[in-house]
Amino acid sequence: MASNNKIDQTPSTVATNALSAIPFGQVIGGPLKACIEAQSDAAQSTWKFIREVGLTEKEDGTRELTYVSFTYRRNGREATINVPLLTIVPIPYIAIKDIDIAFKANISASSSTSTTQSESLAVDFGLKTSASANFLMAKASMEMNVGVSSKKDSKATAESKYSVEYTMDVAVKAGQDDMPAGMAKVLEMLNESIDTVDSGGELHSSTAVVQLSADGMKGAYITYKDDAGYYQTDVEKMGIEIKRYGESGNLTNASKGTDYILIPDDPGFVCQFKTAGKYQLQIGDKKTVIQVIE
Repeated sequence: MASNNKIDQTPSTVATNALSAIPFGQVIGGPLKACIEAQSDAAQSTWKFIREVGLTEKEDGTRELTYVSFTYRRNGREATINVPLLTIVPIPYIAIKDIDIAFKANISASSSTSTTQSESLAVDFGLKTSASANFLMAKASMEMNVGVSSKKDSKATAESKYSVEYTMDVAVKAGQDDMPAGMAKVLEMLNESIDTVDSGGELHSSTAVVQLSADGMKGAYITYKDDAGYYQTDVEKMGIEIKRYGESGNLTNASKGTDYILIPDDPGFVCQFKTAGKYQLQIGDKKTVIQVIE
């Protein structure tokens, strides 16, 4: 019996080539690219939220902050608090924190070749003899049988197997990210802008008593803040009324240029008086009284 085994390397070569042909760049780079695009979409969603929720477009195309006003009681009076909307609503800052890509490639290859040969030889040899005697006469005979057989068997088998398999698991973790430093600074400034004013506005004078100077003029610094919390400096548009008390206590309109003059001085204005007396300044529903003495 003889045996001869020789491994066929072709399947192994094919399997190795199959491994090399796996598009690793697309397999691994594809999920990364998708995450980058998702992060870009999230950033655009954040900007869209700020633009559409926290800002209001003006007629000239610019945008201003959207404020929310609340009315409540303060010291027995009605007050209004103005709060930027962006400071009281959560701004979506969704960010991808972790990307786990688990990739597994399984390449299996096998090949077997088997050849078996068998050969047999059989020889059959037979000899038959006989002898007899009859009255001094001899008689003999002999018979021979020979048989030869030969047998040869051969068998050859070959088997080749290979397979390529790869799997990939992608785990993406996302959540609310820390606020960018720039936006955090903006919100800090907006928090400082939260203001409380009396409903209808606030009118303040730097002094309640004004003494005329040697040149005959002395003023008081006046500020007026409307119910939205903005200082008004345009004396022509704010609707200021200045009246003078008479001897009987009645009010008459003071004469601009003769009794007083107004000088804009951001964030308010200066009211300079020229004549002594008791004056009432009124803007909207807010009033203040100033006594001017010589």
